[in-house]
Amino acid sequence: MSNDDVRTDPHPQRRATSLLLSIGAAERAAFFPAGALEDLSLHAADLDIVEPEDARSSEAIALAEIAVVAWGFPRLDADMLARMPRLRLVVNAASSVRGLVSDDFWASGIPLTQAGAAMSPAVAEMSLTLTLSLLRRVHRMDHALRGGTSWDAAREIARAREISGCRIAVIGASRTGREYIRMCTALGADVRIFDPYLPAGDPLSARAGGLDEVLSSSDVVAIHAPATTETAGMIGRRELAAMPDGAALVNTARASLVDMDALFEEVASGRLDAALDVFATEPLPDDDRWRSLPNALLTGHVSGATAESRARAGRIVIDEISRFLAHEDLQHRVTADALERMG
Repeated sequence: MSNDDVRTDPHPQRRATSLLLSIGAAERAAFFPAGALEDLSLHAADLDIVEPEDARSSEAIALAEIAVVAWGFPRLDADMLARMPRLRLVVNAASSVRGLVSDDFWASGIPLTQAGAAMSPAVAEMSLTLTLSLLRRVHRMDHALRGGTSWDAAREIARAREISGCRIAVIGASRTGREYIRMCTALGADVRIFDPYLPAGDPLSARAGGLDEVLSSSDVVAIHAPATTETAGMIGRRELAAMPDGAALVNTARASLVDMDALFEEVASGRLDAALDVFATEPLPDDDRWRSLPNALLTGHVSGATAESRARAGRIVIDEISRFLAHEDLQHRVTADALERMG
């Protein structure tokens, strides 16, 4: 092996003593593919890999200065923090941190950052995919043909629509919502937005309207708002009733934003179509009522789980650790105040 083939630490003075990587094996390989794990290891004298379910009892957590975590890692409560006396930084490779933090964690002053931005393009692309599928009646045709309906009968569905000129309501101008808006407008859609927190002077302000207004004047409603106490149930029976006959709802955000019983009634009646990547109960039970509806397009909470989004998240993790060790501002830091309006 030549000297050029040997990885060297470009900043040997910027290293943690111990870095804990606690992400399940399958996802760990997705976050840190080919060479990325080696890049991560350059940021610490010791890299300890611990499965999330073993983290609470692992001796490695007592040494960790930096913890890189995701789903399944124990909540950072007083007990867990006491087990991690040297902890200086927590990096969540996933998005939501609600199940990870506690009042005791915020009181500790330990900085927390996350890689949720990596998922936005993937979730927006899936939302667009579902939107196009609903407009072109792909779900209805597939269900009919696979269910034994004759060719001619399967073709007797409502006339398909194109996205160009389609009226689309976007609920939430989040990172993902903005990416979805960019994609839809590039294809010629007429996009309206509901987001009460849209800043004055935002380029999207010209497309903004009230919730009832955008719901009642749209062919497709796509939900991209965060799951908070304020947004819980925001699309209820009244709001669904305001949507025009034949309209469709796409939800790649969280099920808690929608009255799922009311939505089921609307879809079961045939008045609305729906594409859902998120559900009130996950995994979705084998006998769940949603599985039988021909005008419901279902996916298994996978919108953000592309190979590219996971690799992007891994790079964000590495970059944030680099900034922390270089005493630079974190680009994706989460604070207790900011969490109130985050998913």
